[in-house]
Amino acid sequence: MRSRFSAPSARLVLAAVAAVAVAATAPTTAAATTDSRSNAVRACATKDLSFKVSLKTQAGGYFLVTAKAKSGITCYLEGVFPSASFGSSADTEVAPAEHSVSERVTLSGSTAAYAGINPKTTTGNHGKQFDFLHLSVAGDETNAVTLTLPETATVDRPVATNWHADPADAVPFSN
Repeated sequence: MRSRFSAPSARLVLAAVAAVAVAATAPTTAAATTDSRSNAVRACATKDLSFKVSLKTQAGGYFLVTAKAKSGITCYLEGVFPSASFGSSADTEVAPAEHSVSERVTLSGSTAAYAGINPKTTTGNHGKQFDFLHLSVAGDETNAVTLTLPETATVDRPVATNWHADPADAVPFSN
């Protein structure tokens, strides 16, 4: 009967030793985690960026959106398309022009990211006309900004490219 009682006592001693070992290393682990996070570049929020929209004629015409980090901010944009719409109805929301994720773009200082938005991917003269673009970083839609377009856009099934480091990669070619 005595051997049954010794086994749980040995387990308790081992558990106590393990707890002391974990407690002794916990502050070091927490400090290491905190240090590595403080040096990590974070994802951009819409408020971290300034945007510019310009009209391009390549590929039948599109809007090139240029995003730059505001002064003192370093952040990154994932290589996915921006959340954008020309109005409040679902048919003016942009759909992805690309079917895969692109490289992440880190923004700081004069480094910029580019996305191309084609407002009309259909043929014919139908569509709705808009003078503004509502834009945000994907996932930050509640903080969207409204940008004035360089010219009135006829909108019908709009698409957008992912964010890219090179504006030449942000041309939304229609199929």
